[in-house]
Amino acid sequence: MPMKIEGLLSYNSLVPPQNEFRLSPLLLELIVAQPLPNVYQKIVANYPEVAAAHDAMAVAVDGIGPLDRKTCSLVKIGISVGAGLESAARSHVRRATEAGATREEIVQAIFQGMNTIGFPRTVAAWSWAQVQFERDDQSK
Repeated sequence: MPMKIEGLLSYNSLVPPQNEFRLSPLLLELIVAQPLPNVYQKIVANYPEVAAAHDAMAVAVDGIGPLDRKTCSLVKIGISVGAGLESAARSHVRRATEAGATREEIVQAIFQGMNTIGFPRTVAAWSWAQVQFERDDQSK
């Protein structure tokens, strides 16, 4: 049963306080547990309307279907790799790990795009994942 959260993003005029957002307990846990990257904190401080719109879209997209958190994270790794977004790929590697994905599953997700995006981009993405794995190992 989804949780009802009122005013989650109501700190600006773009999302008025009367709006309600329905989040699954899993999505709420993810939102609360994740520290925001420094650059995103700066965007929020300087452009709260843009940040609120981005957050509202993320909540809506993550809640529209039956995919679990791990599967969504693996899909987002593939999207990040295809778009060549190193920081996003590392972020989704971390999130996939937190959602229970094994390193082997993450590497498989990265390699799924090899025939589409090419060997060099796939190798680059694999190296990005290795950086995140090392960070995760150091934080244990």
